[in-house]
Amino acid sequence: MTFPNFPNKYDEKPLLKAKDFWDYKKKIGSIPEIDPPIGVILCYSSKLLNFIINNHSVKKIEHVFGDFFYVLDEGGSQIGICGGFGIGGPMVGILLEELTAFGIKKYISIGTAGSLQNDLKLGSIIVCDKAIRDEGVSHHYLQPEKYAYPSQSLTNHLVHEIKELNIDYIKGSSWTIDAPYRETIAEVKHYQKEGILTVEMEAASIFAVAKHLNVEAGAIFTISDYLSEEEWELHFHLTDEHLQKLFSIAKNALLK
Repeated sequence: MTFPNFPNKYDEKPLLKAKDFWDYKKKIGSIPEIDPPIGVILCYSSKLLNFIINNHSVKKIEHVFGDFFYVLDEGGSQIGICGGFGIGGPMVGILLEELTAFGIKKYISIGTAGSLQNDLKLGSIIVCDKAIRDEGVSHHYLQPEKYAYPSQSLTNHLVHEIKELNIDYIKGSSWTIDAPYRETIAEVKHYQKEGILTVEMEAASIFAVAKHLNVEAGAIFTISDYLSEEEWELHFHLTDEHLQKLFSIAKNALLK
């Protein structure tokens, strides 16, 4: 069986488009009263979102993507913050479709990731340069290939900002899988030997959808847990400051 099940799907016209949804919203008068921000930061941590809301000048915007969209006015430029919408490739795929139809052209995903390499320190900053497509969403957008790739220019901006802030970082690849409780020991060992740095749930989907839509997307992570053949070592409760650092990096990169 091929995946997706329908062969040559990529050459077929979709029945539904996000633009159709926005046309419907306009028809019923349910559209935001703002211009599209210069870019959007995707935030999965509720604690980080609360930190941003409480420590930055942000405004909640209705009628964009449910109740999960905020705008930060920084130096005369508006940056979108989208958080509290959930986790996983399917949700961020829908999110990118609808926000791109609204007019957004740049996306930076910030979140935690599990380390596949024991020498990565807790809280390490990882700049993702490619993601293994072991989820479902990317295969509905791009032809079969092992990896999905971020925007090179946006990734370069992220690296530049990290260096400007004099922060240590590692650039490398991630394993994206949207079934976290089916990450098998055999797979972990395999990707460890392959040199894959992290495992998470969104990057490959984001990169694939962004490429299909001809917009830019990048991703940075902080290490929150460790996967090995012996155990799963969790430290999510220690990531607050590291996630705040990712937000500063992403914000500065979008303002360039």
